[in-house]
Amino acid sequence: MKYIALILLVWFGNQARQETYVCKNAKISLYSKAPLEDIDATSTQGTSVFNAATGDLAFSMPIRTFKFEKSLMQEHFNENYMESDKYPNATFKGRIQEKIDVHKDGTYPVTVSGILDVHGIKQSRSIKGTVTVKNDAVSMASEFIVQCKDHQIDIPQLVFKKIAESIQIKVAANYTPYKK
Repeated sequence: MKYIALILLVWFGNQARQETYVCKNAKISLYSKAPLEDIDATSTQGTSVFNAATGDLAFSMPIRTFKFEKSLMQEHFNENYMESDKYPNATFKGRIQEKIDVHKDGTYPVTVSGILDVHGIKQSRSIKGTVTVKNDAVSMASEFIVQCKDHQIDIPQLVFKKIAESIQIKVAANYTPYKK
């Protein structure tokens, strides 16, 4: 996990350190409503780096850290659909389009444009969210949809009533200033 956080920090290059924020425990949940069975899983092991000076934002999510209510569902998710051994992480690298003043309390609606890489398939995305600044603490939240077909996640006909073709993703991240 520390290795992934280090890679994310290197991605930002020689940016001003006092404007760089990190999150080592982003909560990411997925939900899929299907006719026979809803799929609901959560992980608190996402890592993220945010550079307030440039708006650069990066996330990395180890797929195997998603926890399901049913262990069999978790096994099928990792082995049959996400192929987690072959594609261990989902990532997002992009830039917040709006300028955020991390020294002024407030809630800022934002749009982040970048590349979402899931299941080895990269897709350009613009994702809406909010950045909240309170007492020098920075947090981010977002909710968006991922279409299985957009990332070549195959759903066999045998189970198409158990798995929806679109997955709702929720992200919540609390950042702290990066300290060397």
